[in-house]
Amino acid sequence: MNKQSLPVRIARWSATHPWRAVAMWVVFVALCVVIGGAVQTRKATPVDYGVGESGRAAQILDKAGLTEPAGENVLIGSRSGSLDPALAGAVAAQVGQRMRALPDVESVGEPIPAPDGGVVMVPVTMRGDPQTAVDRVKPLLEATASVQRDHPDLRVEQVGRASVEDGIWTLVSKDLGKSSMISMPVTLIILLVAFGAIVAAGVPVLLGLSAVGAAIGLAALASHVVPDIGSTASMITLMGMAVGIDYSLFYLKREREERARGLGTVDAVEIAAATSGRSVVVSGLAVIVAMSGLYLAGNVVFASLATGAIIVVAVAVVGSLTVLPALLAKFGRAVDRPRVPLLWRIANRPGRQRVWPVLLRPALRHPAITLAVAVAALGALALPALNLRLHDSTATALPRSIPVMQAYDRMTAAFPNEFTRHQVVVQAPPERAAAVEAALGELARRARGEALFGGPQAAPVRASADGGVHTVSLQTPFPDSSSQAERAVLDLRSRLLPSTIGRVDGATYLVAGDVAANLDGAANLDRRLPLVIGFVLLLTFIMMAVTFRSVVVALTAIGINLLSTLAAFGLLVLVFQETWAEGLLGFTSTGTIVSWVPAFLFAVLFGLSMDYHVFVVSRIREAALGGVPTRRAIETGIVRSAGVVTSAATVMIAVFAIFALLSMVEMKQMGVGLAAAILLDAFVIRVVVLPALMTLLGRANWWPSKLANRPTATETEPRHRHPELVH
Repeated sequence: MNKQSLPVRIARWSATHPWRAVAMWVVFVALCVVIGGAVQTRKATPVDYGVGESGRAAQILDKAGLTEPAGENVLIGSRSGSLDPALAGAVAAQVGQRMRALPDVESVGEPIPAPDGGVVMVPVTMRGDPQTAVDRVKPLLEATASVQRDHPDLRVEQVGRASVEDGIWTLVSKDLGKSSMISMPVTLIILLVAFGAIVAAGVPVLLGLSAVGAAIGLAALASHVVPDIGSTASMITLMGMAVGIDYSLFYLKREREERARGLGTVDAVEIAAATSGRSVVVSGLAVIVAMSGLYLAGNVVFASLATGAIIVVAVAVVGSLTVLPALLAKFGRAVDRPRVPLLWRIANRPGRQRVWPVLLRPALRHPAITLAVAVAALGALALPALNLRLHDSTATALPRSIPVMQAYDRMTAAFPNEFTRHQVVVQAPPERAAAVEAALGELARRARGEALFGGPQAAPVRASADGGVHTVSLQTPFPDSSSQAERAVLDLRSRLLPSTIGRVDGATYLVAGDVAANLDGAANLDRRLPLVIGFVLLLTFIMMAVTFRSVVVALTAIGINLLSTLAAFGLLVLVFQETWAEGLLGFTSTGTIVSWVPAFLFAVLFGLSMDYHVFVVSRIREAALGGVPTRRAIETGIVRSAGVVTSAATVMIAVFAIFALLSMVEMKQMGVGLAAAILLDAFVIRVVVLPALMTLLGRANWWPSKLANRPTATETEPRHRHPELVH
């Protein structure tokens, strides 16, 4: 036995010093939680989200102190019937009085009646950095709520960017709690069916929960380098429970298998470390490599989610290599206690694995036909992905279960505004300030005469204190999601600005605003996505080739994982770009997929698919190293790993599917995409595509390693009991 591998050495120490290993893990998790609570999470600001030209414009405005102050609006309306103007005026005065008493309020504007007279709006301007307004908006919301309590017959509510963000954060926190309440019982039931014993079912959940807790604390610390977009905790919970339980299952199943063969607990733990422990390390590295590719996207959304996923996967790997062997050594055979009578018999009945040889028979006996049919079916499922349409998440897509979004709908109905703002930013030497202002005036006059800018007069020009930065807002009489609004941005950048501001010596001009940000985000993704995909594929290929010493295994791994990922994308398009699933999943289709979801899913799915691939191919290679013929090695490896892969996949599918029931549409899309891909990967790729392809390739699977040319022994006399542990 190779006792020099790191997983074996760590496992041996943990198994012989279980209390120390457990204590160190508990201290580590507690320390992470304490650190996370102490440093707090740094939330991403609008400036952090910026990319491309609009992102640079936002940074210039922020440094020049020209970012518009945070604004909130308090709406006063009648719950039924018409609104009494006198009463509305009195309530508006009360709102103004309470708001002015707050330290974070700069000013309160005059009440504005709606055109139909049904609503009165009180504008409120906040003090301080607008980027941190969401952290300071609570007192304003409480003041609005107090006025609402004083006037229960009226509807008094608050709408603004900060209050919307606060509502989203509140909903995300609520969703996380709901998902945990659902996922824990479901996961335990699946694990009880897999093991038939309470302790064995509880150990993977314990590791998953502790990994999530530690990772959330570490992510708070990491957010001061990569700011948190608000969904990172959801990602950590989703990934942590999935991979933490997966890794525990791989390890625990192998340890129980070795004990069933008569080995002592410590020896069984060491063999599990050398086999499943090695697979856990490789699988974890595969996920980390795939997620690290997202940093190349140059986008805070990808960077934040990748950071959370990498942290929790790394913590789960460390836990599976350290505290898990200690727990297994301490429990010993008690890990199979207390047994749940019926479930124990189901989980451990002698003929439980007879079904897998039957399922594998078509792939092993008729590999070419089976492979062709499976690839055609998955290809058909992937076809809708050709119609994939991407767009950033907008107010329309936000769930109306957030109270502030209901208020937003009432505000837009009472104060219809069809105009979209484009912000022009000019940076020039201060001595050119007069020329810049004159050019901006000319720009505004020319824009008013064109159909794309046929809105009200442009807002006044604002300048920085030193006169080096100027900004003005132009309006487009079209919704921000329209093609006309996008053409207006392109027209500004390509024609109007070069012919006006472009004539000022030393002036640099940029266009910002929501429409420009969407265009820049899409262009950035189009430009960088090939780099992300190439990075993930290249590093995955290198890692798989080194792990299995086979170029063929690496290439087939990439090919079949791409197939399942594209099929998942096709299903994503069918579900979310169409309307048939709206009632089922509780969302309103925008006819698009949230722009960051496909790239993120690609990285996650590629990493998680390697999870099963590494485990299954390791068992096949184990049999092949023992001299078993290729076809028999494929059957043996898949049958031996089928139980744990099925259990692990079922847990993952259940956890991911729960996210499809959450409120945010991006979480729904991520949950459906992940659940569908894991389902296809575990029950189609590993049972049909992989065995058929490996059977067709035969010994060529292992090229260029020596295993490709090694003579095989008889099928009933494998050369080694644990061949992968032999030098």
